[in-house]
Amino acid sequence: MGAGATVTLGVSLAVPEPYGTLLQDRRASFGDAAAHGIPTHITLLPPTQVPAAARPEIEAHLAAVALAGRAFPVRLSGTGTFRPLSPVVFVQVVEGATACSRLQEQVRDPQGPLDRVLHFPYHPHVTVAHGIPEPAMDRAHRELADFECAWTAAGFALYEQGADQVWRLKREFPFAQHPSAGPGPAAGSGHPQGPGVEASPTFEVTLPSGTCRPPYQRRSARPPATL
Repeated sequence: MGAGATVTLGVSLAVPEPYGTLLQDRRASFGDAAAHGIPTHITLLPPTQVPAAARPEIEAHLAAVALAGRAFPVRLSGTGTFRPLSPVVFVQVVEGATACSRLQEQVRDPQGPLDRVLHFPYHPHVTVAHGIPEPAMDRAHRELADFECAWTAAGFALYEQGADQVWRLKREFPFAQHPSAGPGPAAGSGHPQGPGVEASPTFEVTLPSGTCRPPYQRRSARPPATL
């Protein structure tokens, strides 16, 4: 890359498997063409263009955020929408929203390399439809209304958007601290296992009858994993 080259980065908390893929497949089934270029996630930093040369500083900053972080429980339940302000239907974050909000503020620390102003107030969510016809948006809102899953978030990750508009995982940042002892084991972030990442998460999941495909019905082939 040249001296003035830029890259588009994002930081997010993954929805673990098999539910990340399940929601990604459902998003595609509603007619959202971008679905398989965006892994299912909770955004911590929206798409942000930065100098390519700033990557080492950015990764050092994110590593410091993760080092000070503590694993926390996350639960998704039901659907919501930003319409008419923005053409988005999402699955709601009903537990872990405060921790996500605090984390995204640390990622965008005004003294750090990812300082930026958001277009809308931060509201943690998992997008399941964006910019598609209203009947399809209504269908997404209706058919995922009973979706629910829970896990313990043990870290977050950095993604980069390619020229093909596909988001690809670049680096994971596991939290240094784990939650205090309590009911049930601590669980992973949902990203592929890497150094310092806990074991696979334990789930409590309710799937809406007749609307979400179980894991064994997922597609066997798809575009490469992305954000």
